[in-house]
Amino acid sequence: MLPTPSTDHVRFERIYEPAEDSYLLLDTLSSDSEKAFLQERFSNTAKDSTGSSPSPLAVEIGTGSGVVISFLHAYAEIIFGRADILTAGVDVNCYACEATEQTVKVAEKEQAAQEKSHGFYLGNTLGDLCAPLRPGMVDILIFNPPYVPTPELPDLPDSAERNGLPSYEDDSHLLSLSYAGGVDGMETTHRLLDALPGILSDDRGCAYILLCAQNKPEIVKEKIRDWGVGWRVETVGTSGKKGGWEKLQIIRIWRTQSTDNEKT
Repeated sequence: MLPTPSTDHVRFERIYEPAEDSYLLLDTLSSDSEKAFLQERFSNTAKDSTGSSPSPLAVEIGTGSGVVISFLHAYAEIIFGRADILTAGVDVNCYACEATEQTVKVAEKEQAAQEKSHGFYLGNTLGDLCAPLRPGMVDILIFNPPYVPTPELPDLPDSAERNGLPSYEDDSHLLSLSYAGGVDGMETTHRLLDALPGILSDDRGCAYILLCAQNKPEIVKEKIRDWGVGWRVETVGTSGKKGGWEKLQIIRIWRTQSTDNEKT
């Protein structure tokens, strides 16, 4: 099991603290089955439509403390089979962006102390979901969404929450952005899914998205299959069953390649 990057420096009163969902993402992305999938898809010999094998870009939407993207960054060579992975993050919470940048630096120092390589971190961008991203630029997208069903969604932060002196109410609001998902806990996730086909790269694009039982994951997967020929989705990680349902699960969404087996 790969060590989890340290987040001891993060002030969790305004940033989501790594929990069961975060660790499920780490376990899934570093599992033997997903390493095999990612290494086959992004190996140095796997060519895109241009006949080359450019450095893959991995982007986490909603980085929070940065524990997930720094994990991919630190262990790029182990997970992807190559160290030239480009990593970046997006978050609506400016404090989360700052925390992520620091978490990545800490992870890099830990790797350097062991004389091990890591990926190339491009930085974090303050923004709403995929808004800062260009079409077709993302090879691997990771999203741990606000998935808790709530009566309504919190508003996006305003400038008062970005002046360095947030109030208790501001901190509570920033935290609510990390868990409040609206109807079925899916309002934000639906927005991400709507944008996903335009954001993922044509040849290699794939996404890992976390869902809970209340999100109705089987219905979500059926809707993705309805995107048409060339799209696949399956559950690749779960936190175990509760009342007959997987409490949490990670779904992988990917574009098919000519070498993919036909499956749903």
